[in-house]
Amino acid sequence: MAVQPEGAPCWADAMFGDVEAAKRFYGDVLGWTFGESSSEYGDYTQCYANGKAVAAVVPPMPGQEGPAQWCLYLASADAAAAAARIRAAGGEVVMEPMRVGDFGTMCLARDPSGVVFGVWQGGTHEGFETMAEPGAYCWAEVFTREPAKSDAFFPQVFPYRAKQMEDDGMDFRLFDLGEQTVLGRMAMGDDFPPEVPPYVNVYFTVPDCDDAVTRATALGGILRFGPMDTPFGRFAALSDPQGAAFSVIDITRTEGEMPKVTDVP
Repeated sequence: MAVQPEGAPCWADAMFGDVEAAKRFYGDVLGWTFGESSSEYGDYTQCYANGKAVAAVVPPMPGQEGPAQWCLYLASADAAAAAARIRAAGGEVVMEPMRVGDFGTMCLARDPSGVVFGVWQGGTHEGFETMAEPGAYCWAEVFTREPAKSDAFFPQVFPYRAKQMEDDGMDFRLFDLGEQTVLGRMAMGDDFPPEVPPYVNVYFTVPDCDDAVTRATALGGILRFGPMDTPFGRFAALSDPQGAAFSVIDITRTEGEMPKVTDVP
């Protein structure tokens, strides 16, 4: 793929205490196959859909054990400059920009509302080799209890143009790069237990949403929401057996009219 524009979602990975169990789960639910783990890079293991790199799984480094969680990386031509903008906008740089061999440079950050995300400056590894195909990344949303903080932060760090969805039932914002919508922001309501931290919800494409849910729950995953038909596709929100939240979506099965949106000045 061509190098992604500044701020475009370009990669996703997750840290699992039991990587082999994660591989079995996602291999069955999303049809992934897996590359050889690289001991030089902390047993980082790439995941493939139809032979194309779509994500990675990795065990925690000693002393960094924590809950399993998917991390979305946003592209940048200069990770150090992005880190400076993150700080200037009130965010926190959790891990300073670090070069990963010839693959690229990564940085981990937290927005002012507590949402963790990554920045990736591509080298030989530019990111997703395919998107919006079965098994591949399709979409992501920032889930936050303090939407005003996230709304102010992200357009300061990346060249996003914001649009607000006209819906009395939920507070949902879209971020555009040029003419393409690349990221959503959902306000977390009272239906989210207080112990659930803010997070980025990553969507993976599946050929059949209901089948993916059946496979996931049979393997110990938990259905959190759906399946539900929308103008964007039929989707469901899940947690894997190690607690990492993610969603599956069949983008070929759409229903209803696209929601109206308003440009945010």
